[in-house]
Amino acid sequence: MHIVYPAVVSALLFSIGVYGVLARRNTILVLMSVELMLNAVNLNLVAFDVWLRDRLHAGQVLTLFVIVIAAAEVGLGLAIILALYRNRRTVDLDRLRLLAETPAPTGSTSVPGAVSPPSSGPGEGP
Repeated sequence: MHIVYPAVVSALLFSIGVYGVLARRNTILVLMSVELMLNAVNLNLVAFDVWLRDRLHAGQVLTLFVIVIAAAEVGLGLAIILALYRNRRTVDLDRLRLLAETPAPTGSTSVPGAVSPPSSGPGEGP
């Protein structure tokens, strides 16, 4: 087997994944692009394992580890995306750049959940 064919396919997959991570604004599409990059790495690991005729099949074992890590990444990534969507009502990365909560409406100076100081009545206080 020629090593060139899987290496070229892997390079194309990885390039598509990098483009997806850099150009997309939807978080789910970014996660899919990361998965493409991990699959390109898996293809390289298996191809070089077959090409080198490794007796321990280290490339295939590493591929299994990468698959497990990718599954955990998908589970955690989707959980984070769902939590962000519940709080912010969007999955657009441009709108999720700020770590702060959305600002309070204008005219309201109170912070949600904060306890306001007691107001002094007409005959009370200095």
